Amino acid sequence: MPDRTGRCGCGRLEVTCEGEPVRVSVCHCLDCKTRTGAAFSAQARWPQAQTRITGAFKSWTRTADSGRSATFHFCPTCGATIAYVIDALPGLVAVPIGAFADPDFPAPAFSVYESRKHAWVEITGDHVEHD
Repeated sequence: MPDRTGRCGCGRLEVTCEGEPVRVSVCHCLDCKTRTGAAFSAQARWPQAQTRITGAFKSWTRTADSGRSATFHFCPTCGATIAYVIDALPGLVAVPIGAFADPDFPAPAFSVYESRKHAWVEITGDHVEHD
């Protein structure tokens, strides 16, 4: 399995992920929308032992309505999130799919918080689990 390397916008921060992701998903929650500035977030997850961040980063922790927290690692120069961990999925590291700049990246298999999805967004595919 090949490694995948994601980069921030300015290229000073990288994340290398070994093998294929164990989960690829999109999230429509309000926290993800405000964090990304987009209609939804798209991320892939790997076991923590299969990820390595190279370069200086800052971290920020947000506590969700559920009381669980998420810690985001981002570039101090361009502000792009390169990886994050959430209490709900211990032992996994999430990486925004856009960091890989790979149009052939695997499609999401999960679409979560669809109750907050914009009406004009449609996540398609027979393989997608909707929540």
